[in-house]
Amino acid sequence: MREIAAQQITDTVRRLCIQANCHLPRDVRERITASHAGEPWPQAREILERIVENYEIADGNDRPICQDTGMACVFLKVGQEVHINGDVAEAIHEGVRQGYSQGYLRKSVVGDPLNRVNTGDNTPAMIYYDLVPGDQVEITVAPKGFGSENMSQIKMLRPSDGVEGVKDFVVKVVEEAGPNPCPPIVVGVGIGGTFDKAAYLAKKALMRPLDQRHPHPFYQDLEAELLERINALGIGPQGFGGKTTALAVNIETCPTHIAGLPVAVNINCHVTRHQTEVL
Repeated sequence: MREIAAQQITDTVRRLCIQANCHLPRDVRERITASHAGEPWPQAREILERIVENYEIADGNDRPICQDTGMACVFLKVGQEVHINGDVAEAIHEGVRQGYSQGYLRKSVVGDPLNRVNTGDNTPAMIYYDLVPGDQVEITVAPKGFGSENMSQIKMLRPSDGVEGVKDFVVKVVEEAGPNPCPPIVVGVGIGGTFDKAAYLAKKALMRPLDQRHPHPFYQDLEAELLERINALGIGPQGFGGKTTALAVNIETCPTHIAGLPVAVNINCHVTRHQTEVL
């Protein structure tokens, strides 16, 4: 049994909070650059140029890519042969507390959804655990801005709605979102499970590299078709028109009940931030 001190969790989360907010992942940068090269609409090209300029300045100066430095979503894959010496949740919250303070990142979390008093340190984090084989802990920090989060939806479709119902719902969510989530967007889709599981799958889908397609050919084709239909909407970068409304559609699935077809759509803006470290 391998032992990891809770302080290591805190130090890692602190570091990842700053890195994720200042350095866009390689796959996202490459997809934005490729979209710029293939965008025929002049205004859309200009906006994509400004987006590239923005993330390059952030990257070179260790500054946040966006003023909304998000709610810290922390994904843990914990090996079954690992013992964490201390309170894991508190270690994560402390890492967020330190990261958002030391990185001069905006604190955007309120302690109660209705009383709306800011906690002052961006805690608590939203924590997701997976128990996996092995003796390592993989930590991914994904700051989630709410301009895009607010545009996300979930629907309990009927099995008879089938794949066409899924397609229509996903495209409808993006169309209704319009310019609000700061396109070009990344679309995470969760299909199956239960009401809450589908939402988790949609958020988890946003962590998948944009150059990595679903392993099943059926869902590869579905991702490609949805991306084509979404870009045909013409919303374009920042909503000013163009062929680049979405950078990718990532789908995650799960078995479900014979009577249900849950579908969740979690939208992220072009600042699709996430950084991972393995302990």
